[in-house]
Amino acid sequence: MAGTAVTPTRMVLNQLKGRLKTARRGHKLLKDKRDELMRQFMDVVKENKVLRERVEEGLTGAFASLQVASAIMSPEMLEQALLYPRQSVELDMKFRNIMSVNVPQYSFTTRNNDPSEIYPYGFAQTSGELDDALDKMGRVFEDMLKLAQVEKTMQLLAEEIEKTRRRVNALEYVMIPELEQNIKYITMKLEENENSTKVRLLKVKEMVLQDAHNFK
Repeated sequence: MAGTAVTPTRMVLNQLKGRLKTARRGHKLLKDKRDELMRQFMDVVKENKVLRERVEEGLTGAFASLQVASAIMSPEMLEQALLYPRQSVELDMKFRNIMSVNVPQYSFTTRNNDPSEIYPYGFAQTSGELDDALDKMGRVFEDMLKLAQVEKTMQLLAEEIEKTRRRVNALEYVMIPELEQNIKYITMKLEENENSTKVRLLKVKEMVLQDAHNFK
């Protein structure tokens, strides 16, 4: 039996064959897209692992230096030293297309390129460990921004992979089998109708010949 109610006619049969051809072509294209998305996703995962290790190492070093500075300097002095930053950062976001997925690309610019602007204080009453902490934090900032970009890319790619996987499964396990079943059903019905027509024609022929023979 057919999966859904269909009219067993040649016109419907041709329509279903056309839909089946399109569904199979779409299934192949979606599978190719899914496989390429998976490859891209695995590349991003590897990049994420390297960046995360680098960021964690940089932040650990920066926090360690900051703790030493906190032990040497008084809380009031430390707060006063960091209260008015001299450097500012502007973030920019663009998009890059990966297999129809728009993933973000982050970039930043500083107010000026003077490396000393990262220190918002004079050096007379601060410790070298505070300088070291800010220097490490400044160097890890770019990796942190890159890590945020990579993790957002991973999220978007994972969502698109899941959508594509559902579409592939819907075609492979629902739509294509149903079309094949309906085509088989209509083909059998048409063959039955043709055989019935042939039998009726033979009987009519036999009756005509019999009538003609008896007439003679």
